[in-house]
Amino acid sequence: MKRKIITIDEEKCNGCGACADACHEGAISMVNGKAKLMRDDYCDALGDCLPSCPTGAITFTEREAAEYNKEAVQRNKAEKAATKEEVVSRLTQWPVQIKLVPVSAPYFSNARLLIAADCTAYARADFHERFIRNHITLIGCPKLDSIDYSEKLTEILRTNDIKSVTVVRMEVPCCGGLEFAVKKALQNSGKMIPWQVVTLSADGRILDE
Repeated sequence: MKRKIITIDEEKCNGCGACADACHEGAISMVNGKAKLMRDDYCDALGDCLPSCPTGAITFTEREAAEYNKEAVQRNKAEKAATKEEVVSRLTQWPVQIKLVPVSAPYFSNARLLIAADCTAYARADFHERFIRNHITLIGCPKLDSIDYSEKLTEILRTNDIKSVTVVRMEVPCCGGLEFAVKKALQNSGKMIPWQVVTLSADGRILDE
């Protein structure tokens, strides 16, 4: 049948996910960082998603499409509710502030170290699953803390058997201080430890890793 239904312009979509949140029918999902209409029969054509899109990527189009299936939508909602797992914290140690953590804490033994800027956990919704899981977490902000992180990080790396280091920072210039401190600590530790830097945009996208 021919009916009015949404169309999503992938070129205009910035991947914010606001339309998926606004769609009460579950017709829109995020696929590879872009919004996508998953099933025509889930779209009720009421357009709740349109005003939520900041880039104007969603419009109405009249085309051949499956009829809206209210029963299928309700079944889908019930299945999601039944299988939804409680979101749990992946943090395994305390404290987490670089300036407070003990240099010789036992949890540093054979640890995969995550060193993250304060803001990063707020920028990305899946931060616990994506970064904290299976890591020992240290956080800090070189703009707010009037200390040289590199000295303490050097001692942590030198004193303990650290398996790897992951730095997660924001794209803003002040986060460069955190990355610089980690690089300096790695050099001063005298050890060859695998490491990487992940940079996040203000809206939580991974810019490089």
